[in-house]
Amino acid sequence: MGEFTTTIESRLDQAYKGLEEATTSGDDFLADTLTAEIEDLHRLAEDHGISINR
Repeated sequence: MGEFTTTIESRLDQAYKGLEEATTSGDDFLADTLTAEIEDLHRLAEDHGISINR
């Protein structure tokens, strides 16, 4: 696994964790921001042929 793939997976882990915390605390703005980041990371992975299983 390359460094690029590892970085994307790490950023996704952080974003999903943050999304769970934001949702639990009722922070809708942060939840929306993290959802957009997750979508962007998935798109970036797809553009580079990286399979993400989430």
